[in-house]
Amino acid sequence: YKIRFFDPRNKNMTEPLRKEATPEQKDLHWYTHVYQGDRMPQLTFRAVTTGAVLGMLMAASNLYTTLKLGWAFGVAITSCVLSYVLWNGLRVLSGGWLTPMSILENNCMQSTASAAGYSTGATVATCFGALLILDPAHRHLPWLIVAAFTLATGAMGVFLAVPMKRQLINQEGLAFPSGIAAATTLQSLHSHGRDTMRKAHVLILALGVGAIVGVLNTAEDQFVALGRFFAWMKGKLFDIHLPDLVPADGFRLLAGKPMIAFGFEPSVLLIAAGMIVGLRVSLSMLASAAALYFFVAPWLQSIDVANVGVAGYVASIPIVGGGTMFHPVRWALWGGTTVMVFAGLTSLALEWQTIARSFQLLGRRRADSSIGAEIEAKMAEIEVPNRWFLLGIVPIALALTAVQIIAFGIQWWAGFIAVGMSFLLALVACRATGETDTTPVGAMGKVMQLLFAVISPGNVTHNLVSAGVGANSASSSADLLTDLKSGYLLGANPRKQFLAQLVGVFFGTLAIVPAWYLMIPNVAALEKFPMPATQTWVAVARVLSAGVESLPMTARIAILIGALIGIALPISEKLFPKVRPWLPSAMGLGLGWVVFFSNALSFTIGALIAWLWRIVHRRSQEAFYLPVASGLIAGESMLKAIFAMLATLIGLAR
Repeated sequence: YKIRFFDPRNKNMTEPLRKEATPEQKDLHWYTHVYQGDRMPQLTFRAVTTGAVLGMLMAASNLYTTLKLGWAFGVAITSCVLSYVLWNGLRVLSGGWLTPMSILENNCMQSTASAAGYSTGATVATCFGALLILDPAHRHLPWLIVAAFTLATGAMGVFLAVPMKRQLINQEGLAFPSGIAAATTLQSLHSHGRDTMRKAHVLILALGVGAIVGVLNTAEDQFVALGRFFAWMKGKLFDIHLPDLVPADGFRLLAGKPMIAFGFEPSVLLIAAGMIVGLRVSLSMLASAAALYFFVAPWLQSIDVANVGVAGYVASIPIVGGGTMFHPVRWALWGGTTVMVFAGLTSLALEWQTIARSFQLLGRRRADSSIGAEIEAKMAEIEVPNRWFLLGIVPIALALTAVQIIAFGIQWWAGFIAVGMSFLLALVACRATGETDTTPVGAMGKVMQLLFAVISPGNVTHNLVSAGVGANSASSSADLLTDLKSGYLLGANPRKQFLAQLVGVFFGTLAIVPAWYLMIPNVAALEKFPMPATQTWVAVARVLSAGVESLPMTARIAILIGALIGIALPISEKLFPKVRPWLPSAMGLGLGWVVFFSNALSFTIGALIAWLWRIVHRRSQEAFYLPVASGLIAGESMLKAIFAMLATLIGLAR
């Protein structure tokens, strides 16, 4: 095991550092051979501004993907490439008057964009979407509350990462794979590597294709001008408008009535997401969705029909659209949610060593030696000072507690517990991200929900808000450390990178709060989305507050079976790692019952495309499938988010 650092000055690696090196030797080696934060621009106005603009666009994009797919996509690599292409395009237009961005400026831009596009929006759609659904009058919370909550949780996550950075990155050298990938991408771009430039061009092309598809599958009645254009094209040439579903009414299996989204949805966003998650998750989704739509839902519907009029019987499959359509997912989400919740908690429990290591850093101290004192003085000039942590975390914790008390009626001691638990959850989330590149945001939220089911039983608002505090703070911390990993490999000044991330949280809040109200003006607009993550939060809050007795008997059985599956699969993967590739994905099985059949089908199509591409030409698939998928997702989701906000603005202006 050896640690090797990038040497951006020589475009080569420095001499390897032995594993047995002391913390002081590691810091000295990095400071001597890698650090270049004082030799070139880093925290500049143009870097922060470019990152803020890209991050604000990606915040709206990730808000849309969270509502549509249930998760947000990391923006670090995408923002690196887009910033590089955008800035060089502006340089060409300026006739060379604008100077190139340094590699550390691009890294600083990445931190700002990542914080704005990812850190602030982890729970806006889930926490506040769930609150909108569960409110009896379906009222939006005032924008000031949403903004204060989003800004405070995002900023708290940034400050919580401060005491963890030197231990997890400098000393232990955790991988943070996305951070390494972003650093590698930046190095290739600034060395004008041919392959990387091709990836950049492919990403931009895919982004354009995604945007075009986003226009073509927009509802004809959303904009008058666009509807007229579609009609003109249909009359003069051919119909270019992509339908919402193929076939238009979906497949019919239940008593001649269609089921919601039982067909194919023409969306490259969904297909691209399948390319990223892969065959195992996608096939698991499709298998569980097919079982629901083809077998379970028809069987349950026949039981409902046979028991019409029976006193006390609660129908399993809801009927929507004025009695014209069946909605299997509204029943199935109970079982699907249980699979994901128990799988996440079981996986977390099985990684007890990771959890234990998370808390070891709290008691570690640096050795007292002459070399230690010398390098400590040098590192103290560039690392984020501990006094910044104290000066930041105290007022933020007080402000976040005040928001919980004033806006949500949470008792002061419970609010402090939520804030304190956020620090512990951030420790676990950051180490999990560093070791596996996966941030267990969902599991973090569920841990907090379980805790508040005891602290504040029966109160769904307290349950959801506390989960939002823990999940958003943990997500923000892990995101900052991923970006700091990139900066560490490139020799960036961590103090300047921290400031860029903090600025990004502000701009992300500035973008996502109005985007939330414009994209989701009311509960009817929210219910047009599959919103699997939001439905999961709603389901857990309902069960914890009202008890399973409030559900149909068939849903209770589904919860029991889902819990057993959610526990059994992670344990099987742990005990029999060789058979893991052949086991279904617990998250995939759960999602297949939370999202629509059309979503699962498109995911599988995307995964099959990536798999077949790999078989036909492995080298090109490994090089370009991620830029293609990222571009398609960013293009369609950004366009859709902008269209949704424009439609609301036009409606308000009328």
